[in-house]
Amino acid sequence: APSVGFCQPWNFILIKDSAVRQRVRESFVRERERSISMLDGNERRQKQYVSLKLEGILESAINICVTYDPTRFGPFVLGRTSIEETGVYSVACAIQNLWLAARAEGVGVGWVSILANEDLEKILALPPHVKPVAYLCLGYVSEFAEKPDLERTGWLPRMDLADVVCYEQWGVYRLESWSALSTAMGKMSEGKREDNM
Repeated sequence: APSVGFCQPWNFILIKDSAVRQRVRESFVRERERSISMLDGNERRQKQYVSLKLEGILESAINICVTYDPTRFGPFVLGRTSIEETGVYSVACAIQNLWLAARAEGVGVGWVSILANEDLEKILALPPHVKPVAYLCLGYVSEFAEKPDLERTGWLPRMDLADVVCYEQWGVYRLESWSALSTAMGKMSEGKREDNM
């Protein structure tokens, strides 16, 4: 994966042990309950949340915790001196590459983000300076859904491309000098809306 300053700040902890996975799942259950309480009285949304498949910690073939080590190669990393977060962004690039490679091989990936990092740090015996970025569940699947589950179940809608691309500066969603591109994106979005009707 690409990384800023070729710092390669990632580690991949492979987890098969059922006892370790059970402890991680217990963290998930605690955090899920905490999340449900944040929906404060919205019973419909709480029921929808509980019905979602949000983890596969115990049933997946393997779990992987991807971590970030900001100390790798010392305090001076080319390109990270101005924007410190680029180290974490580099880890995100590695996660995306892993995900795409897995999908190409017919392996499903689920990112479990409903976990307490403090729990992961203890369970996986991480050094104090190493931080968990992603907890992934991987395994072969019989099929890949056409739409992500959260879109399919109506948790959130998919945003149109025309609503997330700005021209020259923030908030400019249409600019005459870019009219051919913005028109094409609008047509692409309209076509997708028609296909979904």
